[in-house]
This record gives sequence, C-alpha cells and structure tokens, in this order.
Amino acid sequence: MVTPHIGANKGDIAETILLPGDPLRAKFIAENFLENVNQYNSVRNMFGFTGTYKGKKVSVQGTGMGMPSCGIYSYELIHFYGCKNLIRIGTAGAISDKLHIGDLVIGMGACTDSNYVSQYELPGTYAPIASYELLRNAVKKADEMKINYHVGNIVSSDVFYGANNATTKWAKMGVLAVEMEAAALYMNAAYAGVNALCIVTISDSLVTGESTTAEQREKTFTNMMEVALSLA
Repeated sequence: MVTPHIGANKGDIAETILLPGDPLRAKFIAENFLENVNQYNSVRNMFGFTGTYKGKKVSVQGTGMGMPSCGIYSYELIHFYGCKNLIRIGTAGAISDKLHIGDLVIGMGACTDSNYVSQYELPGTYAPIASYELLRNAVKKADEMKINYHVGNIVSSDVFYGANNATTKWAKMGVLAVEMEAAALYMNAAYAGVNALCIVTISDSLVTGESTTAEQREKTFTNMMEVALSLA
C-alpha cells in the first residue's frame, strides 16, 4: 500500500519506528545501528529504512520540520502501515537554565501554540502526553547508560523565527525546551490508540546562546538514538 508520501508496501515497516525530523539522521541511524537494512522510502527524499537492532525489527523514518509534516507522516504510519510505537528523536532548544548542550529531554507532555487540536472539536483544552510505558522504559535505559537527561514538559511551536519572545513565558511554567513536532505526534497517537514518545537532544540554548552545527546534530547525538532503539 503506497501513500502519497511513503512508497512502502504493507509489512515493510516495523511496529516500532523512530521518527527524526532530518532524513539524513534516519540514514545515519540505518547505516550505523541497524542490520539487514532495507530502504523502503525515498519519496521527496524523506528517507525510510527498516532493519534489525539486537535482533528486533525496527524502522526509522524522516518526517521533516513542523507539526503539519510530522502529522502527515505519523498519521500514514499509524493508519496505513500499522505502526504501534512511534518515537520522535530530534533536537530542541533549551529554555531552562538547568539544561545544557547534549542533555536529553524526554517529553512527558507537549504544550503547543498550534491550532492542530482544533480538528478534534474537543470541549476544552487538550493536554498531549506521552505513552507512560515508553517513557518509563526510556528513563530506565537512560539510567543504565548513566547519561544526563530530564523528564518534563516541552513545547511544540509552529514558529521558528518569532515576532516576540514567548519562550520566557513557557519557561515560567516549568517547560524545559522548545521543538516543533511532538504535540502533533502525541495527538495522532492518542486519537488512534497507539503509543508515542518524544526524546530530544539539546542542540542549542535560548538561555546561554550555546549552539551546535548541522553535522553535529545529524551525527553526534547518539545517546538519544540508543535510548530510542532500546524501546523496540
């Protein structure tokens, strides 16, 4: 079954799938962590691969930037390819002074400034949250690896270059970091009754001004990759 955005057949994609925004990060994971790899997608250069990790079948699919793009890919993966465990792995900007470059943030909840939730016509304000089972297992793996991580609220923003500085207001409410996809993933998963989790690596800090290069973001944030792969 080929969708408008994914050129895979039914059975080509594993029930557990990693979702980096950057398709080159998907390629890096496939080449460096997976065995018996098959590339099932190159439509729009949004690469998708399936292989095995420690004997377990797992896939990795680029989703692009922003909630609309992540929303499309995660919807198709859930409804047309039977994905049950969807784990976003990406980068985020720290808005808390407790976070440093390279730290992991495991998104327990995802606030958003997007209108994505309006499609469900809910009678109130919805709180997008992660799968507790995936979150618990990710924390367990991070503890075993003895790496720096934080669990808490993130914010998925539709705006990268904002006209005003809203991050200080989110930070005041204890939000740790800003990214652009998790809330859509959490909503799609909740509506379909499947599991989702967002694990991000801090690539820059809106507090200190620290930042990393595109190559570092693509190839060196391997701790979150290992944590995510352990969930397969």
